[in-house]
Amino acid sequence: MRLSRSLSITSLSGLPLWEEESLPVQDLLLFEVSWEVTNKVGGIYTVIQTKAKITVDEWGENYIMMGPYYEHNFKTQVEKCEPPNQAIKAAMDSLINNGCQVHFGRWLIEGSPYVILFDIGAAAWNLDRWKGDLWNACSIGLPYHDREANDSLIFGSLVAWFFKELTDQLQDKPSVIAHFHEWQAGSGLVLSRSRKIPLATVFTTHATLLGRYLCAGNADFYNNLDKFNIDQEAGERQIYHRYCLERAAVHCAHVFTTVSQITAVEANHMLHRQPDVVTPNGLNVRKFSAMHEFQNMHSMNKAKIQEFVRGHFYGHLDFNLEKTLFFFIAGRYEFSNKGADLFLESLSRLNYLLRVHKSDVTVVVFFIMPAKTNNFNVESLKGQAVRKQLWDTAQSVKEKFGKRLYESLLRGEIPDMSKILDRDDFTIMKRAIYATQRHSFPPVTTHNMLDDSTDPILSNIRRIGLFNGRNDRVKIVFHPEFLSSTSPLLPMDYEEFVRGCHLGVFPSYYEPWGYTPGECTVMGIPSVTTNLSGFGCFMEEHVSDPSEYGIYIVDRRFRSADESCNQLTQFMFSFCQQSRRQRIIQRNRTERLSDLLDWRYLGRFYMHARHLALSRSFPGKFKMDHLNLAPTQGFRYPRPASVPPSPSASLHSTPHHSDEEDDDTYDEEEEAERDRQNIKAPFTLGAEEISIRKRAESIDMFTPSAMKRLKYTS
Repeated sequence: MRLSRSLSITSLSGLPLWEEESLPVQDLLLFEVSWEVTNKVGGIYTVIQTKAKITVDEWGENYIMMGPYYEHNFKTQVEKCEPPNQAIKAAMDSLINNGCQVHFGRWLIEGSPYVILFDIGAAAWNLDRWKGDLWNACSIGLPYHDREANDSLIFGSLVAWFFKELTDQLQDKPSVIAHFHEWQAGSGLVLSRSRKIPLATVFTTHATLLGRYLCAGNADFYNNLDKFNIDQEAGERQIYHRYCLERAAVHCAHVFTTVSQITAVEANHMLHRQPDVVTPNGLNVRKFSAMHEFQNMHSMNKAKIQEFVRGHFYGHLDFNLEKTLFFFIAGRYEFSNKGADLFLESLSRLNYLLRVHKSDVTVVVFFIMPAKTNNFNVESLKGQAVRKQLWDTAQSVKEKFGKRLYESLLRGEIPDMSKILDRDDFTIMKRAIYATQRHSFPPVTTHNMLDDSTDPILSNIRRIGLFNGRNDRVKIVFHPEFLSSTSPLLPMDYEEFVRGCHLGVFPSYYEPWGYTPGECTVMGIPSVTTNLSGFGCFMEEHVSDPSEYGIYIVDRRFRSADESCNQLTQFMFSFCQQSRRQRIIQRNRTERLSDLLDWRYLGRFYMHARHLALSRSFPGKFKMDHLNLAPTQGFRYPRPASVPPSPSASLHSTPHHSDEEDDDTYDEEEEAERDRQNIKAPFTLGAEEISIRKRAESIDMFTPSAMKRLKYTS
């Protein structure tokens, strides 16, 4: 049957309407298979968790997620229930009757999707037999010592077994779509296809295995994509079996997708298949009823960070907190991949620029990256205790002062200020002041590090000499633990912390997508990213002038490391020169881009991938108009209406400007409305552009000349 064209995606604040061929979801079952369903390991957990609501809205009870069973996760995140579909229940019972343990319930997240969880440990007795099945299917052998690979095979074998039982129960209707994420779920896809189970399969790689390993080893990755001996590189890193599983899954899938254009190029070289669809990662965007609400949240959470800074830098608090900016970097502790090396070198240069220009701005930089620690260090805890003691002392003196002032005014007397406070009050205050004296610099890390001498961040801090001295305009706080509202040092959740900061800096070298700058954007916080991250490439494609919207994109593809470092330094220095009002205007613009990252818009690419998979796996039942492909449609946000033609015109001619200055030409609502009206209409690639793209792919998609020819014009 031909798919009807009745479903249309609602326009988001001016984004173009986009129609897609709707699926008869009542006659289909959609399964999403991932190692990170109810099991947080990395960024894929965020993808499937945030995408759940829009998928449930579309598919209802015909959408089920599949993952591994962990008792603690099941008890705290899943509400156990019976499957609503009898075929699913029968398939589960078949596995249970054969000695496996399978659990069903609702995952307690937004959308409350159904989940099927397979107990890996309870089925481990089948491992040797399933290794034989995998070898017979695709000649891939797994070493006994690789626990993760063995667990993924058990998981994949259980998934394939379940699908076999399910499709036997269903016969011909409804048809089943299975969407697999990453290599850990890949064996399930390979075994399902080798057994000719009637499924429409989609496989998404969020980052290639070998790409991550090569970049972590400081290889010049993007300039040598076509020169690597893939098999040799995987073998030398002892991940050849994992690489083979990933590549087999990619080639067995009916539809192969990646999360960004740059990962698509990487996958083409590493896995030897061009992705069919690019499926960018989104977020659930919650809009505030009034524009100023998210600005108020910034002020409230900034005050919490200021309290931490007062304690951490006690005795050295000789800078104005009202003129202090908070920068941060967060994520997995991958020193080079996440760009922490480039960031630290840029901070050294920024510190020099601020001192040379005698700027009164201070920058406090937070590194939120989990590392091996003993516990909080004593000096950090003491700082917060001293701050609290000072606060209690001030409150005590304030109460006495207020009471005596009140009584004096009641008597109709102007109080004698010399008698309002007695000698004991002055003694208490002097003791409090003496308690704030310290003879060492404020610590650069909040915890006792296990590998202090070899830790990459601490080693580079020693190299650049940023020890939080009085003359340093850039201060560093390394918090080697994820944030928590129960922490005795910085009692804030990650979202609160991000909202309280001024700028997120993520100069990644290897970042297939990059959720951290995306999260900053939806919270209205400007961020720095790179043109080697999926997020950066996405913003370059969809926003005419990203920097004016608070998205600063560092060129790490076509510039040397030193040039990239200078560019990042200049971005941060220019940000430090902005007045308070300019930062508020920029935050408004940044928050306006959040519609771009909403799953209500980006979910359309997943819809398209499912349509394509059905048309390829069941061509007799589902047909698709291949002339209407989602990847060929797009739009661009315009340059903000109030921005002058020259970037320099928006900066001050002198760093000694007033934060109180006003610009009567700016009206947030008027500019937002004008931008919505000026969003460029959808475009379609013509034959010439498609020809150029194919030629670029066959040579090297990321050469400057190829990229220049691929620039869209309007």
